[in-house]
Parts: sequence; structure tokens; C-alpha cells
Amino acid sequence: MPLPRLEDLPPAEGTAVLVRVDCNVPLADGQVVDDLRLTTTLPTLGWLLDRGARVVTCGHLGRPKGAPDPAASLAPVAARLAELLAVDVPLTPLDTAEPAAAVEPGGIILLENLRFDAGETANDPAFVDRLVAGCDAYVNEAFGASHRAHASIVGPPPRRPHAAGRLLEAEVAALGGLLADPARPFVAILGGAKVSDKLGVLDALVARCDRVLVGGAMAFTFLVAQGHPVGESLVEPDRVEECGRLLATGRVQIPTDIVAAAARRADAVTKVVAADAIPAGWSGFDIGPGTAAAFADTIADAATVVWNGPMGVFELEPFAAGTRAVAQAVADCRGFTVVGGGDSAAALRAFGLADAVDHLSTGGGASLELLERGDLPGLAALREPNP
Repeated sequence: MPLPRLEDLPPAEGTAVLVRVDCNVPLADGQVVDDLRLTTTLPTLGWLLDRGARVVTCGHLGRPKGAPDPAASLAPVAARLAELLAVDVPLTPLDTAEPAAAVEPGGIILLENLRFDAGETANDPAFVDRLVAGCDAYVNEAFGASHRAHASIVGPPPRRPHAAGRLLEAEVAALGGLLADPARPFVAILGGAKVSDKLGVLDALVARCDRVLVGGAMAFTFLVAQGHPVGESLVEPDRVEECGRLLATGRVQIPTDIVAAAARRADAVTKVVAADAIPAGWSGFDIGPGTAAAFADTIADAATVVWNGPMGVFELEPFAAGTRAVAQAVADCRGFTVVGGGDSAAALRAFGLADAVDHLSTGGGASLELLERGDLPGLAALREPNP
């Protein structure tokens, strides 16, 4: 069932619209340092503002435990949104009664961090009632939070006319296409630290894909499943059997060489070793050049590619080459390319390749859960009939 669109809402002029956006952006020294999750909301916010809506945006940052935390204030987000929209975006206290009442047509505010109230993560009906008070409609533009059954995600749709924002539409179209009928060969690339974080999506992708390329620290548990020593590299012993089961499908491709070092440091002395010969006392921190070349060859032949998770500790130059090579291969691929959020998106942006893929997702965990389960709580809520 398709999601309702902005055009399905009541006429926007003068209407108060609660818009759930993804404010969970990285900060440094009180400034937003990566605004992808904000810039991607601009088409929706601009559409509403241009039509005279009174826009109340809301979101969360970090994991405050249901109480105010100055370090998690959305003040930097409000400041950056104001710069991007070229309008004032007042930060409004979360306990304000009917904040929409103070917003003029064509104006916008941002509520303070939703997670300053425990009702957000608990999906407390009373907190939902406070959020929607004075609002005539609701828009979900927070794909990156739509895998959470939280108050601001699943609470408003039963209470107000609702729609998906432009970003949410684009995310579902791109990722949904991978579930429906992807062009083949279909290649998935998974990296990151722990197999346990991605076991469900690994199972789902091995069942759907022609090839699954595994890098990052999670690859070492697969190497242990093959009986190889991995030195001091990160391993999840309780996942070795499951990795062996996945390898037995014949669809999983793991590293054949590794960039190893005695420590994870920006000035580390490194050496490239065979994946089955990591020295005792050393750890693997990146895929080796042979693996990077083999992965690139597989990606080059793909008609559809989905990538989530770096191949190593790409933030440190001694361990960046593998992720850089995979990013370049995905950028060069002639097939349809989708890159999951989080570190993969950050890597693409760091390497100047973000514009070279077909879809750059804003949601790491949400992307994985949609690929694994085929739906998200936030999407299911939007498909409910309008009240």
C-alpha cells in the first residue's frame, strides 16, 4: 500500500503541521558538522512554508534519559536550520502548551529534544496528545528514526491527517526497490564492527543477493569460522557458528588479505598480511589491497548494489584505503547504487563521492531494518487511514 503524500493533506495555508525530522546529527564545539539529515528535509519544509503552513518541527539528538541535558540541546540544530531556510527557527521548550499557536503562517519553530521527556521513547499517549495539540496535520520526514515505535513516530498518525515527507518517500522508493525486484546481479556490501548487529540483515541479504561482500571488524568472526587465527582482532565467539552457516551458502565473500597493526593509531606501523596469517598480538583494521580489488571487480559487474558499513577504521589514514576503494567502486558502478546511512554515508562524503551514487540514505539502522523486515513501525503507522 503506498504512503500518503503531502498533496493528500488538507490545504496548507494557515494549517499547523507537526513535522517529525531527523535532528540526530553530529556536533562539534556546539556546531553541526554534518547536516545531511537536515538538508534532505528542505524540500518538505519548503513546500509547507511556501504554502503558508504553520510548521512545528520536532526531533531528538543523542540519548538523554528522559530529562533535560544541555549537551543534547537542539539549539545548534535550530541555528543550522535557520541558516539553511533563511528564516528564523526559534527553539521552543518541550513543555510549551500548544506551541503551534505562536507560529504565523509561513513560519517555523523547532521543539526542544523530544527525548528530554520519557514519554517519547515510551510512546506515552499523554505525550502524544501534547505533541499534536493545536496541530491540524502530521508529516513524518524522519526515516532514520522510523524503525522506532516512539511517540513522535507512531503516535500522531491515528490522531491527525498524515503524510510522508519527500525524503521518506525517496527512501522507501529506493530501498523498497531492493526488496521488490532488483536488477541482477544484486550485490550487498556489509561492514562495521559486530556480526551480531547485522545478523538479521545478513540472513535477509544472503537469501536475496547474488553476492554479499563482508568487510570491517565483523569479517574476523567469519575468518574464525574458517579456522583461521586472527591475532587480537575483534571476534564474537558466540556468532562463529552462524557465520559458518552463512559461509556455507557460497554467497558470502570475505577478505583474503588484511591491513594489520599492533594498535589502532593514526601513526600506526602497518603491514598487509594474508587473512589467515594475522600475527599474534596484532589486529586487523582494514581489508587489504587484494581484497579491495576483488570486491571492486564484483561491484563493477553488479546491476544493483547496496552498501552499509565501512571496510575498516577509515577515519584513520593508515586504515582508510579499503573503504576508499569500495566507495570508489560503488561510485563507478553502472548499476543502481544505494548506500546506507551512518558511517557509509560519512565515508562517501569524506571522499567527495556522495553525489556519485543513486541514493544516499539518511538512516543506517532504519535502512538495515527495512531490508531485513520489509517494513518499519513508522511506515506502518502512515499507512493507517486518516482520522
